[in-house]
Amino acid sequence: MKEASFYEKLTDNRVRCHLCNHFCTIAENKRGICGVRENKKGVLWSLVYGRIVATGVDPIEKKPLFNFLPGTESFSVATAGCNFRCRWCQNWEISQLATRDIPGHDATPEELVGLAIQHDCMTMAYTYTEPTIFMEFALDMMKLAERAGIKNVFVTNGYTSEEALREVAPYLDSGNIDLKSFRDETYRKLCGAKLEPVLETIRLYKELGIWLEVTTLVVPTVNDSEDELREIARFIAEVGVEIPWHISQFYPQYKFLDAPPTPIATLHRAREIGIEEGLRYVYEGNVPGKGNENTYCYQCRELLIKRSGFNIIENRIDGGKCFNCGAEIDGVF
Repeated sequence: MKEASFYEKLTDNRVRCHLCNHFCTIAENKRGICGVRENKKGVLWSLVYGRIVATGVDPIEKKPLFNFLPGTESFSVATAGCNFRCRWCQNWEISQLATRDIPGHDATPEELVGLAIQHDCMTMAYTYTEPTIFMEFALDMMKLAERAGIKNVFVTNGYTSEEALREVAPYLDSGNIDLKSFRDETYRKLCGAKLEPVLETIRLYKELGIWLEVTTLVVPTVNDSEDELREIARFIAEVGVEIPWHISQFYPQYKFLDAPPTPIATLHRAREIGIEEGLRYVYEGNVPGKGNENTYCYQCRELLIKRSGFNIIENRIDGGKCFNCGAEIDGVF
């Protein structure tokens, strides 16, 4: 355990957490919505500091980040817990705590950054669960990684508070934010959150100069209407046409087993909508081999990066520019 950052003390030994946009008021001996921050005698503690539930060496494309150091590997780290309750969560076994016990094993920031160096990873990715909920631990790793020349990546639901994001921003090089829907009702009913704070976080990433990509898992009957997909694409384009949009195929999972997998035609149409709304890079996810996971030049439409799943077959970006027309390609290469 470690005393939490981002909280204030209230009367009657209560505290208010400022880490995410739930801003939980937590009574003594209770925990916040995330399940991993507990009030003990008027002091808020992080229960997951140094408590690892998953690590791995992944292609950066798996995050998914397609315009950020493509073809490189990322050392991924997670602790248990989450501040969302998504009914289709893909990692529910480690994100949705079933007991008060915190699963995992102990590890220090130095040990984990050392493993990233050992595996020649160019990035540390805070992922699998929601990185916001282990921010203190992540921030200590991020500072060490930066000194070692390793970049830092968040794969996040976008519910980090402005205060916490501004604190971590000097060490955060890139992020992929899930934009799960463009309906507040969907967020409230199926994720246990609100839409507007996520939109504000996307805007703030842009303002702070953090390279950003956005993912939407297209769930049949939830967010797959053409109107909603167009609203999502239009919002992203308003923030920045250079932001890649990943539209991913849904597979039944966790408590959302009745909906069918997303039809390929729906993903194709979503990609068309993104391009129609002016987005430069729109990728289809979870459907390798269909051709729409490649990177094309937004100016001359030449194929720049050819992919098969998470593997790069060919990369024709030359010094951050299109090999054919010389257009500056958005991202970090």
